[in-house]
Amino acid sequence: MIPNPLGATFAAIDFETANRYRDSACAVSVVSVVEGVVDSVFTSLIRPPTPVFEFTAIHGISYADVKNSPSFEDIFPALRQLLGSVPFIAAHNAAFDSSVLAASCALFGEQFATPPWLCTVRLARRTWHLPRCGLDRVSEHLGIQLNHHNAESDARACAGIVVAALKVAD
Repeated sequence: MIPNPLGATFAAIDFETANRYRDSACAVSVVSVVEGVVDSVFTSLIRPPTPVFEFTAIHGISYADVKNSPSFEDIFPALRQLLGSVPFIAAHNAAFDSSVLAASCALFGEQFATPPWLCTVRLARRTWHLPRCGLDRVSEHLGIQLNHHNAESDARACAGIVVAALKVAD
């Protein structure tokens, strides 16, 4: 069930990580949705705590791309402001994105009690009964444009999934 079925006001988030460690965020995007319409987008590259990049082939981001970018600690105030006032946060595979946020906060000693998380993988399974619910598959099913593993594109697609599910629920 969508935590806020009446208002369609929420934030969708996507992180990309440099390596297998959850505190290695190298990109983030938050799409703020108000009454079912994208209100604002915050996207930033992030300089992770180490220059070790294992996932460049997936998302195309290398240490050279982020070496002069802000650290997670630098962008955290913006994330706190965007995420702290919404009734829920949506993410495709919310367990991953919530763990990246938690690990990155812990690395810098930040405390942040997030609102509830909504996993759009689970939402898509329940709403459309698709055999595969990867972000690319759900986006294709819904006609949502996607440049997969680009944080902003992934967050926008995630927001679109929630809005589409809200329309089905009406």
